[in-house]
Amino acid sequence: MGAKDHLCFVPTKSPPPSLPVLHRFSHIVPAALALFLLVALAGCASPYGVRELGPDASYQQTNRSALSSETPSDASLNVLRRHGLLPLWQQNPAAAIADLRGDVLADPSLWNEYFTLAELSYLQGKQTHSPADYLAAALYAYAYLDPGSGQMPLPYDRKFQQACDIYNLGLVWALTPPNQPVPIVSGIYKLPFGQITLIANPKDFEWRGGNFTQFQSTATFEPQGLTNIYSTPGIGDPLAAEVAGNSGPGQALDFAPELRVPTNLLLIMDNPRQQIAQTSLTGQLVIHTIYDTRTIYVGQNPVTLNYDQTTALAFSLATTPSRVRGLLAFLNGQTRHQKPTLVALEPHQHGYMPIIFIHGTTSNATTWANMVNDLQEDPAIRDHFEFWFFSYASGNPIPYSAWQLRQAITASIAQLGGVRADPALGQITLIGHSQGGLLAKMLVINPGDRLWSGIGLPPLDTLDLSPKSKALAKAMLFNTPMPEIKRVIFLSTPQHGSFVAGFSLAGMVAKFVKLPLDFTSAAAEAFGGNGRVAMIGDRKMVIGSISGMSPKSPFIQTLAAIPVAPGVHAHSIISVSTPGPVTSGNDGVVSYQSAHITGVDSELVVDSGHSSQSNPAAIAEVDRILQLQIAAAGLPSLPANRAP
Repeated sequence: MGAKDHLCFVPTKSPPPSLPVLHRFSHIVPAALALFLLVALAGCASPYGVRELGPDASYQQTNRSALSSETPSDASLNVLRRHGLLPLWQQNPAAAIADLRGDVLADPSLWNEYFTLAELSYLQGKQTHSPADYLAAALYAYAYLDPGSGQMPLPYDRKFQQACDIYNLGLVWALTPPNQPVPIVSGIYKLPFGQITLIANPKDFEWRGGNFTQFQSTATFEPQGLTNIYSTPGIGDPLAAEVAGNSGPGQALDFAPELRVPTNLLLIMDNPRQQIAQTSLTGQLVIHTIYDTRTIYVGQNPVTLNYDQTTALAFSLATTPSRVRGLLAFLNGQTRHQKPTLVALEPHQHGYMPIIFIHGTTSNATTWANMVNDLQEDPAIRDHFEFWFFSYASGNPIPYSAWQLRQAITASIAQLGGVRADPALGQITLIGHSQGGLLAKMLVINPGDRLWSGIGLPPLDTLDLSPKSKALAKAMLFNTPMPEIKRVIFLSTPQHGSFVAGFSLAGMVAKFVKLPLDFTSAAAEAFGGNGRVAMIGDRKMVIGSISGMSPKSPFIQTLAAIPVAPGVHAHSIISVSTPGPVTSGNDGVVSYQSAHITGVDSELVVDSGHSSQSNPAAIAEVDRILQLQIAAAGLPSLPANRAP
């Protein structure tokens, strides 16, 4: 055959091919038929199947909701489809919500679909920015959760947690004006389907002798600067509340004016599923604090409240004096901190043992933030202790600052009714960092005349001092242990002095410190001159905390040799940051050999610089020691009404 026999072109109206031609195409026919059958069968193939997702994509798909996207959850999309409302939702969301509301209200067995109404209302609020839509979302979520009575969703249902979050954030956006405090006031609030009358009880604004004056929602804020972030999951709008009126003239124990108390705002309704069917609803706005209430009962069911304790603490720290203020207080001891005072995180509660934190040189109470943030999360510590802070002009002589601390504690105990009225006031723990540890030790020793004579002074009775100056000298250097103090924790404390304090530059800085007038008057009588420089024999010494912490100081050498009084439990936490053997190391300010003393109940060395208050190992050790104090006081390590 020629080449033309291989052409596939067949002219139109050509006669039927001969058998030899058909034979040539016979090998093509089966393949064409097979292809035809495959195409036909494909039209009958199953439309169902699966698609594999990675872990992250799977989680995001499963947990998608109005809280994290602009699309409803699969559960709500299912509801819209079953009710034939998906096209309407896509075209007119408000109308779809109204129609679905009508369907749900007509059939009480559809209570589970209150979740969909909550989620769709929240999405609508995100589009309209309308407080009414957000408030409707919160109310529908509350009706779905129905904490008072009726059938409730299972806690393992992911919609349960999403409904809690929709309720919480619905309250936030419904009641909080942009960039404004939360106005918790009685009134009539609009809803897409009517209105709700909310009542705020004025007594909720009263707290332990003071009043809440302002509330800031913490739900949309992120704390900065604190190592660990703690919150308590539950329902309600978490707030940071400002308090006024807890302290005043003549009170020794002040309530920190900058403090923001972790609080919770809850909107509750009686019979929520019955009320939600009406156009005129009623409810209450209820305020709780983390110090008083963590769980409440609504009807027969317990409800855990939502708090942001670390964010509230960050709000407090944002308004407190900075380290610059601590430096100014160090330099100027005449004007600030002359009045002995203590500051508390909360008003005293009967049965709670005080922990008194004493900061170091050029510092202030904010340096304890991370330790306090962590300790408060231990239920046993939270329910047995309360936190007090002593701030002082750290440039003043150590005996003078210790005398101020003693006065502040004595006055505060008396103000609170004394140890007889509350035995917990006789179970005080002191925690002192650096110089603060030296102040703490001054309150738990029985020196007799050793401090006075150790400095090289002649007998006190031989000096021609006024009665006022003599009384001050006795109070500072002839002190006795305070019986109310049962435990002391030394943190990075220069028991034998700091090598930094011995530098010539430190001595130059000390010359700029302004000392308290009552001290300089007494010193001038004893040593002559202006009271800032002491002439002891042929030695000339600048008076102040810096010189007192020099390793060559007679005062620090004598204080180091005096043991803690019997009956007082003492613990050392020593920081070392240098490589090599611990015993030859230091933390940049204090050496191990200086911080080490004998006779303590325990000693722990932590890998840290001098600012060890935020060191996790140091905080854990403080926690352990406080547990010992709980046991020594005969208290349970975990209250019966508190879960771990």
